[in-house]
Amino acid sequence: MAILITGGCGYIGSHTVIEMVKAGYDVVILDNFYNSKPEALRRTRELAGRDVPFYECDIRDAEGLRRIFREQSIDAVIHFAGLKAVGESVQKPLAYYDNNVGGTVVLCQVMAEFGCKRMVFSSSATVYGMNNPSPLKEDMPTGAVTNPYGRTKYIIEEILKDVCVSDKDWSVVLLRYFNPIGAHESGRIGEDPNGIPNNLMPYITQVAIGKLPRLSVYGDDYDTHDGTGVRDYIHVVDLAAGHVKAVDYALGHSGAEVFNLGTGNGYSVLDLVHAFEKASGVAIPYAIAPRRAGDIATCYSDPSKAERVLGWKAARGVDEMCRDSWRWQSGNPRGYDQ
Repeated sequence: MAILITGGCGYIGSHTVIEMVKAGYDVVILDNFYNSKPEALRRTRELAGRDVPFYECDIRDAEGLRRIFREQSIDAVIHFAGLKAVGESVQKPLAYYDNNVGGTVVLCQVMAEFGCKRMVFSSSATVYGMNNPSPLKEDMPTGAVTNPYGRTKYIIEEILKDVCVSDKDWSVVLLRYFNPIGAHESGRIGEDPNGIPNNLMPYITQVAIGKLPRLSVYGDDYDTHDGTGVRDYIHVVDLAAGHVKAVDYALGHSGAEVFNLGTGNGYSVLDLVHAFEKASGVAIPYAIAPRRAGDIATCYSDPSKAERVLGWKAARGVDEMCRDSWRWQSGNPRGYDQ
């Protein structure tokens, strides 16, 4: 039995490979290195303690996918592969729909050809849109998203639900992530974004090492305890462990099921800045900037369903998230480009 992990060299994918191997699963990695680097694969294999099979392939390449399914005995797929930058999605919507939505359709078609009908999908809390109050629960309305990236996640969720209705042999687990940060405790793998980071923690860590001059805090007039936006941050290793539980569930059930993966705790931008300063001993200069369009004041999860049904719960707090982020960045100031 093997689990195919698409996007397995990316930030979340690489950590999930290690957790899946630790749990006793055989893993096969697919990646096209659009948002990742070969060095991440090398280090992931090193940490996994085995030469995990790897295919350089795009999820839109049906024949490339068929080769993997012919050569490997794939029982389920964890599907991470996709374009992921909100701002870029606004500039290049067709690329996002082609890659994320079109690629998922091709992947599902090839899976069905080979009788592999179990998937864990990397979705996002963005599908909840702007109109639901926190804590966000799985049964709340979805679809009122504010950008093409979030819309692709919503559309893919709906496609996968439709697939499960059409064929009762399909089992799909939709995992709605909140804000993954942190890194593997070894400091060998972590988040290495291309260009200026889109997410808060890698922006903070790059300021800390002097790569960027200061952090821009977008808005200090929200209805929160310090005026800055509140989010639910989750350690990437906890998130990866959630995928192990999700695969276990998918292998024993049918139909589509949705789970939040978060801590249920909200931290503001400045809370995270101060926690990072405490963990690293480095002062983070910042400047208040105007609000960004589409940002909301508060967004955090109700993760109780995942604990109740999957037996999963986040184990690491914000101090560990900041400590591990700093260990990764300080040990790898240029990311994987050493």
